Amino acid sequence: MNTKILLLALPVVLFSCSNNNNKSDAYGNFEAKEVIVSAEVQGKIITFDIEEGDLLSQGRQIGLIDTTQLSIQREQLFAQKQAVRSKLISVDAQINVQNEQVSVLTIERNRIKRLFKGKAATKQQVDDINGKLSVLQKQIEATKSQRSSIEKEVDVVVKKIDQVADQINRALIVNPINGTVLEKYLDANEIAFPGKALYKIARLDQVDLRVYISGAQLSGVKLGQQVKVLIDNDAKTYKEYAGKIIWISNQAEFTPKIIQTKEERVNMVYAVKIRVENDGNIKIGMPGEVKF
Repeated sequence: MNTKILLLALPVVLFSCSNNNNKSDAYGNFEAKEVIVSAEVQGKIITFDIEEGDLLSQGRQIGLIDTTQLSIQREQLFAQKQAVRSKLISVDAQINVQNEQVSVLTIERNRIKRLFKGKAATKQQVDDINGKLSVLQKQIEATKSQRSSIEKEVDVVVKKIDQVADQINRALIVNPINGTVLEKYLDANEIAFPGKALYKIARLDQVDLRVYISGAQLSGVKLGQQVKVLIDNDAKTYKEYAGKIIWISNQAEFTPKIIQTKEERVNMVYAVKIRVENDGNIKIGMPGEVKF
């Protein structure tokens, strides 16, 4: 009687072991790097040529926010810059005149000094000419100081022009990464504000499977390790992909509630990311399995 019971139980044990051998080592969900692209300036959206599902390349211009007011402001600054530069021309002309006066007075001073040595001029004449030269030199220094102030004024205007030019560039809606448009939040002719989301894009040619492993499994995985990733093909079969471990958490955490059973959720686990080349069948949020 006891012998029969053992014989009947043996196939059950073998079948259970066989099932365990076919089980995956970890489970999780696929995710992708999502980027929400926001407006950087305020204005009416003139063009916005994308739709959900579009595949966009990095650096592609896909829209434009109205820059009319910015362009007017830039033209005003150009005019202001020209007006300030005209002041510089006037100051430079004044400095040239003063330098000519210095040359004339210097010649006159040298002549008076010679006369003074020959006792044909008085000390008063020498002092007068030196005084005139001294005053003129101070006037030149004052004019040069004025010129320096005008140059700084020009620099301020130039920086304002650069600032407006930067805002005009930011009015161009340029796609930041290669990816697929997931959601579009605004359309042409709507008003954009700085920080307001325009669309969401994600790179779907490569996706990451985030799984959770136990502390006992941690020693068996390493960065760069090649693994097998499985997704459901139909009710009974899987589709297999090659994957590579790109990140392993250095801190343990409780298993997320969406993963496994209540008993397993109380265990501490480590998150692992596995990079997979996507052929279009893997979707964000889809469950996946991995065999190490």
